[in-house]
Order: sequence, then C-alpha cells, then structure tokens
Amino acid sequence: MRIARFSIDGTVGFGVLEGDELDVIKGHPFAEFERSGQKVPLDKVRLLPPVLPNKVVGVGRNYAEHAAELGNEVPETPVTFFKPSTSVIGPGDPLAYPSFSQEVHHEAELAVVIGRMCREVPRERVADVILGYTCANDVTARDVQRTEKQWARAKGFDGSCPLGPWIETDLDPAAVAAGLTIQCTVNGEQRQLGRTSDMVRPIEDLIVHITEAMTLLPGDVVLTGTPAGVGPLNVGDTVAVTIEGIGTLTNKVIKRG
Repeated sequence: MRIARFSIDGTVGFGVLEGDELDVIKGHPFAEFERSGQKVPLDKVRLLPPVLPNKVVGVGRNYAEHAAELGNEVPETPVTFFKPSTSVIGPGDPLAYPSFSQEVHHEAELAVVIGRMCREVPRERVADVILGYTCANDVTARDVQRTEKQWARAKGFDGSCPLGPWIETDLDPAAVAAGLTIQCTVNGEQRQLGRTSDMVRPIEDLIVHITEAMTLLPGDVVLTGTPAGVGPLNVGDTVAVTIEGIGTLTNKVIKRG
C-alpha cells in the first residue's frame, strides 16, 4: 500500500492512497492501525514529508558511475553521513537555495523508511525492519563539499532532503535488487536515469553496516546513493525525482529569504 502523511484544515494525519483519495487511518503506520473509512480527496490535502525522521543516514558513492563522474573511486566500505531532521521537506515544498553556495546539485535517490527500532540487524532480517520506500533528493552544495572535509553543511542545510510523495510498502529488498528505474528531471529535461540494481552495495548490506554502529528508530530514513548524471540547480528550476513503483517527488527552487 501507499501511505501518505497529509494536512487538511489544520489537522495532520496519515492515510492510505486509494486512487485519487486518501483513506484516513487511525493511529500511525509504525504500529497496527485501522482504516477509518473516512476518505478525503487527494487534491484537497497538502502532502507533507511522509515521515519526520529522528535522523537521515546517507550513503555516498554507492553507484560506481556517479563516483567516477566526480573523480572518486568506490570506497572499500560505505561512506555514511547525516542529514538533520531540519533538512527534510515534502512534495511541493519550496527548496531554498543556500546563501553560502554557488553550486547546488540534485541527487535522485531511493530512500528506505525504517519501521521499527533496530540495531545490529542480521542480513536475513533486514526486510523485517523496513516499513517501505519513498523518493528522495539528496540536494548537495557541491562547492562546499569539495572545500570542507566534513559534509555536514554541504548536505545538511535546511531543505536539502526532500522526501515523498508517500511511502510504498509493497516493495522489498529483492525487488530493489532486481532493478527499479530512478530518474531525475529539471524543468522537464532528463538529467539522471539509472536502476537500483546498479548499487554497489545492496540495501541489506547498508542496513547491516549502519546498525552495527547505531540504533535506527521508527521513521528514520536511509538514503541509498545516487546514479550518475548529477548536476546544477538554479533558482526558478523545478526538479522532479521519479522512482518506478513509487511515484514522483517535485520541488521548485527558490531564493533563500
């Protein structure tokens, strides 16, 4: 199913997408829930980020062609970094261009949404801790990334982690390994086109690696890397990330006020 987080008339809730309507659920998707039968048209609600993560854990250079296009080699172990909760925005939200950068890039990514508290997850149990998947844009201040040893500012600025439009629960790591298409367009022009089967390390390996070190909480998000084709965003651009079997996440770049 597809689970969306939404706002209507000042009320925030979760709903299951059914055609062009949301069936509002009782409770939240991180535990057993019931559908209320109360349905609201999708065009009458504001879609919010599908989760408010405690933390977003990114994985860098997990597609060989992307590593190569920036002059990097595939690392021997996964390169991980954090994006704070304040970096998260939702579908349709404005993406504010940071004032401290002159070279901001899009990075279309598959995002894993964690469904239960977990640590030291064995590989064969990874599917059990995943609620579902959504689209992400790991927006990066590339010039800052090149000049600063830590990636905190380059990848963690406000608005640098668009997520959405909803969580797709009917996928599993095997489907991802088989290859879902990931595409990024800017103003309708295709910039990135890849498949999740091109990941250097599959989702199981990433979750095992991350949870060796830290506890993941319900709603936490793991970004799985971006295919080749990353490139610049400018004020006024509309950037869209589309992932097969999930949907499309769209944001417009604005000047930071």
